[in-house]
Amino acid sequence: MQKLLTELKKQLSKGQDTMIVTIVASDGATPRGAGARMLVGSEGRICGTIGGGSVEFRSEQLALDALKNQTSQIKHFELNNKDVENLGMICGGDVTVYFRFINGKDAAIASLCDTALEQFAERKTSWLITELTDGVDGLIGLYSEKLGLVGIEDSDIIPFIKDITNTFSINNKLYYVEQMLSSGYVYIYGGGHVAQELVPILNRLNFRCIIHEDRAEFLKPELFEGAFAIRKVAFDNLGPLKEITKDDYIVVMTRGHGFDQVVQEQMLNTPAKYIGVIGSAAKVAQVKQNIMSHGYSKEDVDRIITPIGLMNVKGNTPAEISISIAGQLITMRTTGELLR
Repeated sequence: MQKLLTELKKQLSKGQDTMIVTIVASDGATPRGAGARMLVGSEGRICGTIGGGSVEFRSEQLALDALKNQTSQIKHFELNNKDVENLGMICGGDVTVYFRFINGKDAAIASLCDTALEQFAERKTSWLITELTDGVDGLIGLYSEKLGLVGIEDSDIIPFIKDITNTFSINNKLYYVEQMLSSGYVYIYGGGHVAQELVPILNRLNFRCIIHEDRAEFLKPELFEGAFAIRKVAFDNLGPLKEITKDDYIVVMTRGHGFDQVVQEQMLNTPAKYIGVIGSAAKVAQVKQNIMSHGYSKEDVDRIITPIGLMNVKGNTPAEISISIAGQLITMRTTGELLR
């Protein structure tokens, strides 16, 4: 999203008309789900993707036609054997795509791009809101707790915004809302091989990672591509931890069980939404017993997700473990639910 908005701002600065093409609903085994976007100019796709293949090819053609006619439109693709529009797909499912015309001289959209990019720079949680209309240009707005509504005046939509990715109807208008950025951080304790694989993956997924280590040789920025911060700490005394909020994720993967345990106990004194710990099932049972013997309740230790990551990802290399952890964090961020 940040890249698309940056490119859109560039096109607006040159006065170039564009189309934002967005999947606003999908069902079944479609190539990409709701929220996939691409930006199309007079020469074709500029950036982004809605899944490639026939859907994207046909959508690019429709976008070029709409760009010439300076219109916005909604298009439904039925990807099955009874296609309303035969796209040659075999995956099955339905996709609803919104084509939003952007006038190259639209100062309001340019200003909205600036505001949205400022939210990215400040790492503020924000949502992009698009009014879905056929034939005319629907409103595009932004919402954040800091700014409130920007670009849209109907405050009745605010209760519907925080469903992350959602299409809803209110006051006879249809809206699509998508969370652009979560304000939460991923606090990673331990800078070993798994952490070094995990940070670049999470960075590409717009998670901000803060590495904590007690060994100088594991505090080098080149080991953690895209890390927000790297800190030297003493695992047995991490301090008051007041900066950790209910929006944050904790990943514990120190060099030893003893350090893992003392970090876990300290994390249980925070409101973090996720506390994941690397380790085997055998280790889990023993560590939980040890923590409870130090005065923590079963309810406390049940907050700890261990073994960490998606269990159906069977690989055990650092890269494979990192993929399973990233998948679990994505699910927590997008649904608020834990997937094992």
